[in-house]
Amino acid sequence: MATAKELRELAAEDLQRRADELRGTLFQDQLSMRTGNLDSPTSRTQHRKDLARILTVLTEKKRAPEKTDK
Repeated sequence: MATAKELRELAAEDLQRRADELRGTLFQDQLSMRTGNLDSPTSRTQHRKDLARILTVLTEKKRAPEKTDK
């Protein structure tokens, strides 16, 4: 996945779309884990970290206009 620096260059809509895709992937990972078919548990961890990184950048983008108004 992309680094935080690369994610900051994307539009908020693109970040939201990626977050939704990762949520779906995490759901599939969870189902695979419960059925015993998850190939690599580390991929699930990486997906969680990527989602957190994307949500952090989204929050930064939403709060940026608030800081300029003050």
